[in-house]
Amino acid sequence: MNQLFKAITILIVLFNCSCKQNIEKGKDLLLWCDKPATDWMKEALPIGYIGGLENYFQPNVTSSFSSDSWNITAGDTLRFLDIPERPAEAVGGSVLVKQHTGLSRADREKAVFGEILSGNVPAFTRRLRPVKIIETVDAKSYEIIFYITADYLAIGSDLDYLYIPMTPSMGQYLADQLHCSFPTKKIVDLIYTYAEIKLAPQPIPPSDSMTSVPVFRQHSDSIKQQIFDLGIDRSVDQLIAGHKKDIIISNKIYQANDSSGRVVIYGWHLSEKHPIQPVYNGHIASYADYSHGVRLMAKQVFINGASMQIDDVLRDPKLSILFSHEGVISKPYYPSK
Repeated sequence: MNQLFKAITILIVLFNCSCKQNIEKGKDLLLWCDKPATDWMKEALPIGYIGGLENYFQPNVTSSFSSDSWNITAGDTLRFLDIPERPAEAVGGSVLVKQHTGLSRADREKAVFGEILSGNVPAFTRRLRPVKIIETVDAKSYEIIFYITADYLAIGSDLDYLYIPMTPSMGQYLADQLHCSFPTKKIVDLIYTYAEIKLAPQPIPPSDSMTSVPVFRQHSDSIKQQIFDLGIDRSVDQLIAGHKKDIIISNKIYQANDSSGRVVIYGWHLSEKHPIQPVYNGHIASYADYSHGVRLMAKQVFINGASMQIDDVLRDPKLSILFSHEGVISKPYYPSK
């Protein structure tokens, strides 16, 4: 019996050593199937996917979209924003409303930035969904894949959250930290077209309080009520659109003799090709009201299988039309804080 026990002990030790060596050998290629990645560029993968990352980052594997079937399903590939897991002690949106009400815009945005990067966000804020389309330009076909957050940014918990508007400069600073960009008008239209959930806009009568936290909450509550009434399961990774105006990338951000930029907004679709808000840059860059939403797009995109950065694509005279109705956007970013 003692000899059998020793033999089993030796086998266990050898197995553990082998596993440790394999883990050390492939420590840069860790795969997680039960939690968000801590570094989505290295660790994110499809739900339920088991395999090497070299397969995951091939565009023809990362999306089940096709030109024949535009329906996104919950089993499609996901990426995750590089945000920590939500702390157990993090407060919900209701408490955050009380904490942020009365703060100056600068202090509020500083607080929001801290909440997001500390991980105090609902699960849907973390997820980036793939959108795959086929475009034909000058008789040449292009397969395009880009990743977009499944919903607009919010802070708080999965059940108690607050959609949080922010100025474009703060949004740009946050996007830079998360390796993301704002979408263009064309991308916003594509998101609405292929979103499984299309919510109706919920306008609030204009007033001086449009930029205040209590009105942010009022609008969030109206959206959440609509989601509840429709019986939408927020744990399912569905693309949702229609309920906010997007802050977008455009040549209209910068104007002659104005380096501070303007906030450019677009969207709030009633239906495809029928947005309430046309492209508009009438507000100064420090403006943000309840109707504005921050939806982030991963900087990495794929064009015919080639990995590219969206900033480079938007500056390219030939490829920019794939993502922009304006063609080239020479400064595809806002001034950052």
